[in-house]
Amino acid sequence: MSTTGEQRQSPIQNDEEFRERLRELPPSAKLVAKVLEADEPLSQGQLAEESLLPDRTVRYALNRLDEADLVDSRYSFRDARKQVYFLDH
Repeated sequence: MSTTGEQRQSPIQNDEEFRERLRELPPSAKLVAKVLEADEPLSQGQLAEESLLPDRTVRYALNRLDEADLVDSRYSFRDARKQVYFLDH
């Protein structure tokens, strides 16, 4: 029991909230999220390759996912010049 009065959400509630926020996004963002769900973390180039979307569309989708706090990124362990993306839920 938390002494700060915060209630922790169950993973199911977090997943439902994740899906609800995702539902409001464009199809390209949904596709990128689905690709990340199946195989993460991925670079922007890998996402473009896996989703068959143009780089520009993947960039737009990642921006929309980031604005909705559904995706996060970090620098790649293999190549520190690149960022890799993963779902944040």
